[in-house]
Amino acid sequence: MALTPSNMLPLGTPAPGFALPDVATGHPVTLENFAADQALLVIFLCVHCPYVVHVREELARLRRDYAGRSVGMLGISSNDVENYPEDAPEKTAPLARSLGFPILYDATQSVAKAYQAACTPDFFLFDAQRRLVYRGQLDASRPGKDMPDGRDLRAALDALLAGQPVSADQQPSVGCNIKWKRG
Repeated sequence: MALTPSNMLPLGTPAPGFALPDVATGHPVTLENFAADQALLVIFLCVHCPYVVHVREELARLRRDYAGRSVGMLGISSNDVENYPEDAPEKTAPLARSLGFPILYDATQSVAKAYQAACTPDFFLFDAQRRLVYRGQLDASRPGKDMPDGRDLRAALDALLAGQPVSADQQPSVGCNIKWKRG
């Protein structure tokens, strides 16, 4: 496991578009599916990363706590499944069901590259105009140290939903590196 920080995409960056299959249904999902949401949270994740395992329950709690509040949430799995078969769509579908939001499969890894995603988990929060307002850590907890509470991401979501500026004091997420295809 290589500890990797997020790249901290510049704030204000427009959300890159995508059309990716949902791991649970196989149906394509696009950025436009979330057009009515005031906020859109995109999370790069995978099944096996201990950093994702550490925050899984908090991600499900986040989904429940923000249900009905105009927040779209989705996960994207971009790992190379040839070399990491535990991250294949059929093995990721149970995680999507437990979290309560769709997880999409980025087979070509082009979406991860467009978002400059580097690690799992890697969080990107966009406003209603789909401009990046937050990227970074869920909170300061790490596996084996503290329990996750989503403090940093929740503060950004709450500010955005209240029409307030999101603090630019943002710390990178850290986790396992995205497993890029070779060649």
